Amino acid sequence: MAFKSISAEEAASFIQHDDVVGFSGFTAAGCPKAVTMALAKRAEAEHAAGRPFKIGMFTGASTGDSIDGCLSRAHAIKFRSPYQSTKDMRVELNNRDAHYFDLHLSELAQYLRYGFLPRPRVVILEACDITADGKITPTSGVGIAPTLAHLADIVIVELNKQHPKSLSGMHDIYEPLDPPLRREIPIYSPSDRIGVPYIQVDPKKIVGIVETDFPNEVGDFAPLDEVTELIGKNVTDFFVSEIKLGKIPATFLPIQSGVGNIANAVLGALGMNKDIPAFQVYTEVIQDAVIDLMKKGRVTFASGCSLTLSSAALKEVYDNIEDFKKKMVLRPQEISNNPEIARRLGLIAINTALEADIFGNINSTHVVGTKMMNGIGGSADFCRNAYLSVFTTPSTAKGGKISAIVPMVSHQDHSEHSVKVLITECGVADLRGLSPIQRAESIIENCVHPSYKSSLTEYLKLGVKGHTPQHLGACFAFHAAFNKTGDMRNIDWNQYK
Repeated sequence: MAFKSISAEEAASFIQHDDVVGFSGFTAAGCPKAVTMALAKRAEAEHAAGRPFKIGMFTGASTGDSIDGCLSRAHAIKFRSPYQSTKDMRVELNNRDAHYFDLHLSELAQYLRYGFLPRPRVVILEACDITADGKITPTSGVGIAPTLAHLADIVIVELNKQHPKSLSGMHDIYEPLDPPLRREIPIYSPSDRIGVPYIQVDPKKIVGIVETDFPNEVGDFAPLDEVTELIGKNVTDFFVSEIKLGKIPATFLPIQSGVGNIANAVLGALGMNKDIPAFQVYTEVIQDAVIDLMKKGRVTFASGCSLTLSSAALKEVYDNIEDFKKKMVLRPQEISNNPEIARRLGLIAINTALEADIFGNINSTHVVGTKMMNGIGGSADFCRNAYLSVFTTPSTAKGGKISAIVPMVSHQDHSEHSVKVLITECGVADLRGLSPIQRAESIIENCVHPSYKSSLTEYLKLGVKGHTPQHLGACFAFHAAFNKTGDMRNIDWNQYK
């Protein structure tokens, strides 16, 4: 059937106050843009007229300014899940002007199908191609788009000219059956394809096509600095030693890497070290470093949920699309982040911590325990199920006023039971097989910044007798000092003795 071409404003008119709306994409890759900007303007007009207008939102992960930024500034969000990384959205959430429930990324699609969460009435999908019978080729990110397309009553398609139709064949769209009919997901290597290269949508649900020409809103990555380079070197040196000891197979294992500058630095360091064999990637986000390593023959294949690339790197992929389609695949996030597959493939998982404590617990989400930063994302999907789970973090922040390693994390996302190795620019703490006191001693010795070593050692001496020597009266002394003086170094331990 022929689909109607409509404006972004017409498309936005299908969305009503209190609707639940789903969006394609994963990070700012593959997200719609035109309709959401029109929707934000509509919300502002409704508010100016004294009428309420807010929607519930489900996305794959974070989005760009055209979704999270615009809708936050328009105060158009009733609730949001599962992950975000926009300043304006963060303000809304921390002011409790919008409700936010953090969720493991692998779980969202199935939770929607199970009926655990409100069903989306409308879904907006970004596509590079669509056929008359409703076969939609996504652009550079998939997220939860297949499940949203099945559940929603109304489908709006943004056909974006920035992404070539030749992307067809890059995607592997597969939805598992739900219990009690669920079977194994038959991926035994990152390069295995098990689905189809398109999202099948009932054509009757598609109310219109909005033609757009907006680039992805993925920013460039910051250049490497001394700290990120040292973290990358420490990670690489550790893996080389593990290979030599026979703890990691000589052929190496697929890598999962988190998002951001540290992840890019780690991947770059792995690629440059010739003691690390050429490797495959099975992860959420394919970043610039992966493309660079593919060109050098150091990454042989990459499976992900999105191409979260700088504009220059994305152009390079699109200019050589037929070659890259042989080396990459994009999947829905319940497949890219699936715990079953992570354990089967034996992934080496490398994720970034916001804060760690001396016993190996990790805070990935909350600043000083209360303010949401971004969300847990997919880190728990991988770390609990990995062959080897590594967390990285710079040892300090804010010019040394904040220690990333504290007596007790102010919010816990990953427990000591999931964290096997902690690495900062200062060194490596291998926590496998260590008791709590041994973990604390190893982390303080190897990972803590020199300006905080004596303070954390002093704290450990205060610990009460028991298996985990925690002092409940002093465990948040670092955070209390920061809240009071703006510097975690301003602690008088005598007050706790």
